[in-house]
Amino acid sequence: MTTAPSRRDRRISPVFLGIAAVMAVTGWAVWTDFAADARIAVFLFVTSAWVVSLCLHEYAHARTALHSGDISIGAKGYLTLNPLKYTHALLSIVLPVIFVIMGGIGLPGGAVFIERSRIRGRWRHSLISAAGPLTNVLFAVVCTAPFWLGMLDGVPMIFRFALAFLALLQVTAAILNFLPVPGLDGYGVIEPWLSRKFRAQVEPFAPFGLLAVFGVLFIPEVNIAFFNGIDAILSGLGISDLETYCGQNFYRFWKTRDELCQSFVS
Repeated sequence: MTTAPSRRDRRISPVFLGIAAVMAVTGWAVWTDFAADARIAVFLFVTSAWVVSLCLHEYAHARTALHSGDISIGAKGYLTLNPLKYTHALLSIVLPVIFVIMGGIGLPGGAVFIERSRIRGRWRHSLISAAGPLTNVLFAVVCTAPFWLGMLDGVPMIFRFALAFLALLQVTAAILNFLPVPGLDGYGVIEPWLSRKFRAQVEPFAPFGLLAVFGVLFIPEVNIAFFNGIDAILSGLGISDLETYCGQNFYRFWKTRDELCQSFVS
């Protein structure tokens, strides 16, 4: 018999705490210019912060499912924020990080396994699916708030660039996650309201939804239109495309350094 989560099931994992510690230390190193190579510090800071947001994304799904009736969540380890406990650690953590490294885009990962048969009510099913991307929205608000509140006066430019790039990842993750594509959370939001026949026809395509989105974004016209929209959103939040570009340039420490970006931090 499945029981409600114990205190042990809810204890934050040392793995997550370690990732959060890397984020804090490297963020401090970027801020103070303590690191011997600032670009490596930016890479570690943004990557660890991105993984932290992925863990919180999956935690939001799990926590909402728990309060909606799936008490099996605790035994699966999802409430510990340990990314190694996810059903598909490769999809949930590794691939999203690779996408960031390859294309500078916050593509969402896989999801925790929820026993949907335990959930009653279509609204609860929709809320469980929406909880993850809403976490990315909240993370995006946190990352962009210093810009639109004018709180960055005197802040080192390299930290500003890193924060701008992290904000771009969160905004893209939120938007892509809310797409009504099978396999993504956006489809999970509307799925309970669709007919059983339609759901049965679409279900075989769900494992390929994420890859399909990534493939479509490789189409030059789509890519340009998408990032123009992202730039417009970020611009409205006080982040310029120069800041996100320089953030990505510093993040990719293995690439040639852009002299314009370097001139702002020299």
